[in-house]
Amino acid sequence: MKRPLLLTGTASGVIACAFVLLNSLPGCRPSGTTKSVVTGDAASKVYVKPGTHDEFYNLVSGGFSGQLAVYGLPSGRLLREVPVFSVDPESGYGYSEESKGMLTTSHGFIPWDDSHHPELSQTDGIPDGKWCFINGNNTPRIALVDLGTFRTGSIIEIPNSAGNHSSPFTTGNSEYVVAGTRFSVPMGDDASRDVPIKTYKENFKGNVSFIHPEPETGKMSIAFQIVTPGVNFDLSHAGKGPSEGWFFFSCYNTEQAYSLLEVNASQRDKDFIMAVNWKLAEQLAKDGKGKRVPGKHHSNWWNERTHSSETTVYEDVLQLDPKDHPGLLYFMPCPKSPHGCDVDPTGKYIVGSGKLAALIPVFSFEKMQKAIAANDVEGDFAGIPVLKYESVLHGEVKKPGLGPLHTEFDANGNAYTSFFVSSEIVKWNVEKLEVVDRVPTYYSIGHLCVPGGDSKKPWGKYVIAYNKITKDRYLPTGPELTQSAQLYSIDGDKMELLLDFPTTGEPHYAQAIPAELVKPREVKFFKIEENEHPFAAKGEKETKIERRGKEVHVWMTTIRSHFAPDNIEGVKLGDEVYFHITNLEQDWDVPHGFAIKGAANAELLLMPGETQTLKWVPTRVGVTPMYCTDFCSALHQEMQGYVRVSPANSNVPLTALTVSVDAEM
Repeated sequence: MKRPLLLTGTASGVIACAFVLLNSLPGCRPSGTTKSVVTGDAASKVYVKPGTHDEFYNLVSGGFSGQLAVYGLPSGRLLREVPVFSVDPESGYGYSEESKGMLTTSHGFIPWDDSHHPELSQTDGIPDGKWCFINGNNTPRIALVDLGTFRTGSIIEIPNSAGNHSSPFTTGNSEYVVAGTRFSVPMGDDASRDVPIKTYKENFKGNVSFIHPEPETGKMSIAFQIVTPGVNFDLSHAGKGPSEGWFFFSCYNTEQAYSLLEVNASQRDKDFIMAVNWKLAEQLAKDGKGKRVPGKHHSNWWNERTHSSETTVYEDVLQLDPKDHPGLLYFMPCPKSPHGCDVDPTGKYIVGSGKLAALIPVFSFEKMQKAIAANDVEGDFAGIPVLKYESVLHGEVKKPGLGPLHTEFDANGNAYTSFFVSSEIVKWNVEKLEVVDRVPTYYSIGHLCVPGGDSKKPWGKYVIAYNKITKDRYLPTGPELTQSAQLYSIDGDKMELLLDFPTTGEPHYAQAIPAELVKPREVKFFKIEENEHPFAAKGEKETKIERRGKEVHVWMTTIRSHFAPDNIEGVKLGDEVYFHITNLEQDWDVPHGFAIKGAANAELLLMPGETQTLKWVPTRVGVTPMYCTDFCSALHQEMQGYVRVSPANSNVPLTALTVSVDAEM
């Protein structure tokens, strides 16, 4: 079915230009903001006394930093940055020989990605504090961060995908997390992919992937993919309660444009929310339906016993084509260029947020089911049934603001929607579709977050805005200002600004969860007797050095405040030296670092009981110092040693020892 163009090219171009102009403005900035926007006892509501803990963890994507940042709420204090998709010199992630495998893909070693959306694992639709998933948007990947160690535990590459924006949203018991393609692309073999871009409508396809994390290990695999028409998927959320078993994706560019999308993908009055019957897809996969297609991809997993990454390479993936399986996909018309796609805590309503729309459409899952049963459709799009807008609509929130993007919910039947263009959060009642409050943000808000606000059990209390512009909010730092978040109270009838706090990278989406659900899972150290690293030295008596051709392997230990060995001789130019270092400490929060002069690498940061390896290729003859990089005791500065490097034809014997001042020389 071809949907009618409701705007001429000229008219739509004018609207698009107007939208671009609005987007170029720094929001509707109130005057005198730094003096007047926080009132009353706001400071006391965010004050966390020294020695006490915050009430919530706030897990915020790092955007182009590729990482995940952890803040405390309500203080806004930055607690940690968890390296996920990008190498991290602070921890040695992606630099140590053991962790390099976490960043391998079918394209090779990829040390960067663009992380957008964190999503907490759930049990019965409620965040359980076990894991946090996050997506890599550029080289399509999904990661799992273990909230016991606050480390990346698993990363899977998504094959047959380009752009991975609408992910990684989870089903109610984290049976699956999804990944939808932002960019449709030609798929298949080389000949099928090497096609003119102008053949977009004929040759470009999208898909949505359902990834299964093993409950015990966190290892991830792709259960199945569903092929879709060539459009752009933006965001998604799973159904819950009555809509459990369904997934919903916002999609734009139903014009199937491939150039100047800011105009050409804004032609139609309505794009779509795509409804996926994932329970049916799961059953089809179990029944052996679909077909396996080429799709080489890596699944990387961090083994806490060996302190090393493990990689499984898959060559293909199971794909389901909706043309072969009626009832798998439906489209619901949604005005206009929808971005957010959010399901309320009851699971009865799906909120679509059209970036160019001047209203918020709310769809009824019950009406959607009735429309499907009655075949109440207005046609099809690329073979997918399009349900009638009026038949599936619960109603519209009229004139809520400009540029609606994302919606989260409290436990009292209210929704909170971010408005990028008018720079505000608007609170509205989901049943009555009435605006009940609005509050300005400083300034252009993208995502927002209510603790538990996309689950069956919102904890409410706060809504946090993640803003794109901070002019006049912080001390200037050159051409680039800090990214920003703002904390608002939603305890009362009126939202109240409590706090600004700077953020790292570019915060996109975030999740917040009561600290009491996470803290009991805390891993304080790794038991040395359980260390299965093949080069572990579980005591200083096990330290040694060994030559294997041009490779020199050093079994080294570290403990307050020395290395063993701390003097090494017999290394030659042309050698590759591998320092396998085990931290013998068995106490909480006593890591040690290791660095050596001239290493084309970062340091190692070793947690208690852990073994990691730094590769060093010396480039000159002489004596080279090495030292601990993490202040670990009063004698941290004395924690050092030397490596003697001799010419390639040297006869200096290979030795390694730690010398006491009482030893005879």
